Amino acid sequence: MRTAVVRVDVDPSGELSPDQLTEGMAALCALAGQADVAVVDNNLAAMPKGRREAELLIVGADPEELKRTAMVMCANAFGTQPAAGVLTYVSRGTDEDARGVLAGFGLAGEISRSSGDDGFDVIVVTLRKTDLERIPESRIHTALEASTNCEVHIRTV
Repeated sequence: MRTAVVRVDVDPSGELSPDQLTEGMAALCALAGQADVAVVDNNLAAMPKGRREAELLIVGADPEELKRTAMVMCANAFGTQPAAGVLTYVSRGTDEDARGVLAGFGLAGEISRSSGDDGFDVIVVTLRKTDLERIPESRIHTALEASTNCEVHIRTV
């Protein structure tokens, strides 16, 4: 299962004081600990208005559910109506990361991994030709390389 980094603007109006932000962060950490969620240690009180984003590390597959979970936790911790930010994924270079990239494009494919001549991993991803008619191969290739930190070969069938 992949780990998402869910960003949430906990103070969209910019009205919380530094003390309120510090207290809210402590409350968020307590809530997160109960839910097996990690919180990145950001000093929200030092951040300017408009950039007060909490970052929660949540394991899961459904981006909308991950965002909802983060939003509810932040609303409870800070007593505000937070705004959803960007959701990204932690990349560990695994085949699961490659599957997640494919799923993000709405694709499914076969993934095989081997050791290259130089000792580094090479991933071969087999996709249907029809999938490449709607998404450029270069976008898929770049995303797979970035998420796996491997040489990537795309094969079509």
